[in-house]
Amino acid sequence: MDFTPRPAQIEVLKYTHGSMGISAVPGSGKTHTLSALAAQLILQHRLKPNEEILIVTLTNSAVDNFSSRINAFLDTQTRRPLILPFRVRTLHGLAHDIVRERPDLVSLDSNFQIIDEREADSIRNDAALAWLRSHSQALDDYLDPNLEENRINWITREPLPNLLISIATAYIRTAKDMQVTPDVLKAQLERLPLPLPLAEMGAAIYADYQRALAYRGAVDFDDLIRLALQALEADPEFLRRLQNRWPYILEDEAQDSSRLQERILRSVVGTDGNWVRVGDPNQAIFESFTTASPKYLRNFMQEADYALDLPNSGRSTQSIINLANELIAWTREGHPTPEVRDALDEPYILPTPEGDPQPNPPDQPEQIYLISKKYSSAGELEAIVNSIERWLPENPDKTIAVLVPRNDRGFALRDLLAAREIPTHDGLLRASSTTRFAAGALGNILRYLGDPQSARKLATVYQVWRRADREDADLWAQAEEISQMIAQIPRVEDFIWPRGGSDWLDSLDLAATNPEFQESLLAFRERVQIWQGAVLLPVDQIILTLSQDLFSEPTELAIAHKLAVLLRQAENTHADWRLPELAGELAVIAKNERRFLGFSPDDTGFDPDAHKGEVVISTVHKAKGLEWDRVYLMSVNSYNFPSGDAYDTYLPEKWFVREHLNLE
Repeated sequence: MDFTPRPAQIEVLKYTHGSMGISAVPGSGKTHTLSALAAQLILQHRLKPNEEILIVTLTNSAVDNFSSRINAFLDTQTRRPLILPFRVRTLHGLAHDIVRERPDLVSLDSNFQIIDEREADSIRNDAALAWLRSHSQALDDYLDPNLEENRINWITREPLPNLLISIATAYIRTAKDMQVTPDVLKAQLERLPLPLPLAEMGAAIYADYQRALAYRGAVDFDDLIRLALQALEADPEFLRRLQNRWPYILEDEAQDSSRLQERILRSVVGTDGNWVRVGDPNQAIFESFTTASPKYLRNFMQEADYALDLPNSGRSTQSIINLANELIAWTREGHPTPEVRDALDEPYILPTPEGDPQPNPPDQPEQIYLISKKYSSAGELEAIVNSIERWLPENPDKTIAVLVPRNDRGFALRDLLAAREIPTHDGLLRASSTTRFAAGALGNILRYLGDPQSARKLATVYQVWRRADREDADLWAQAEEISQMIAQIPRVEDFIWPRGGSDWLDSLDLAATNPEFQESLLAFRERVQIWQGAVLLPVDQIILTLSQDLFSEPTELAIAHKLAVLLRQAENTHADWRLPELAGELAVIAKNERRFLGFSPDDTGFDPDAHKGEVVISTVHKAKGLEWDRVYLMSVNSYNFPSGDAYDTYLPEKWFVREHLNLE
């Protein structure tokens, strides 16, 4: 692989041993530099037999990225080892490896399961709502006393349960990060002289949640981190083996490590190991919704043998760089809340040196628009769509993105763009469109199979069966017409399983008047009969049967297989669930109410250049590390980006809670 390192990158590549902390600005090539360093250490024969370089990163897509880049560097060398001595893992993947190798150290069975985010959310939500049902008035004292009675009734049905779930999530995650078990927490609360109702509520929900996990013989992702550290501390010999296996640890995105994650790596490094940590403390996106913090990287930079910066970035124009640097300077020197003036830190971003293979784009300060007008929520959407509508036809070969603070804002924008027939791509919001469409198609059929007398649901299934015809306006119009006919069937069984002279199709006389419709309906009936014959199978087998008839693309088939596994897990967990409830699980994914990682490019890695002429909608968090020609940053206001002024309001401060209390 061709790589001409910049002067700052050359300094990093001089590393041979010890501890090194690197603060890297956005677009500085930190992943490329760390990959080059890993390849260099391998080629310098710094590893003994059975030793590996351990590269730790944040996401699954980054794992693949590192592996391919290191391989590309090694492919150019004639001394390439036959067996490549490196391993790339996410922090959770590393924790899983540690626990899986010695589950006995943490009192787990060798066949323990790891529940995914979906199942963890479901169990935690059930525990929270069960607590609320048995303590229906426990939170009344926290409500605004000026609320009207009818508002209180609505709040206790919807917003309050959602707030309770949010509180429980934060409570349990924090408790696990602090390595506090439910029993220890309960004992500590009982020793206090005064009651703490919210803390006791959280402890009760936490205990129920852990009991539910234990019943399943399962752990969640937060448990993995906690238990991995516990295993390392329980057996010094096991820890020593891991230290010998991984004499070099290279950590990417270190600004998003939590306290426990850092302790795991610090344990494996030991006193004589070699540890390189790279990150950007100014991009600690996980800090806002997990227990991660950039302070751990900053502290490491102070103690490391070597502390370096990667300040050069070719990603943006000089005007954008100036704007970003001014934000850093203002935060450090002029932020109205002194307590957060250390939130951003140096280095300031520098352009790439002259002659760099990635020069900065030509500076066009007139292309930066700071709009101070106070829009309403709907007015802001309208203004952005109007601007896109003017710009996109003149720039069909350019990339464009709109970055939103939250998913629901992105959905509202997507709907407005669709109404104007502006091409959009929303795969970065939660689940990709490929995943959602697959879940929706399968869910609609399951919903009908659970209610086979419903003509309306059967009509929807017909449209699913004819989904490929959406690309042809005439064929789709025909499909919709037939679907409307099916929706009017008095008795569905007279169409699907006719007996004697009761065939609904015969009553229409389509063979004479519209043989094309007749042929389509006969083929559809045959297919539905096959699907109905599969309902006695386990749900995963039903899904796989349906997918063979619906999908042909490898990505869709892979997603269907993953959905089949998900539903089988749900069926095992909820023995009383039938097809309608299982179809509801697919509906949650299809409606984008829950993140589901599929196999489409949107889910495993995103390339903006693959979407030229389309408006990509993304949350600010998901857009990290991506580049577009034109970007709209929405909702830059004191609500989404508060500065601590007296008039600011905050997302966790719910309007129905008294005195603006932040219960989270």
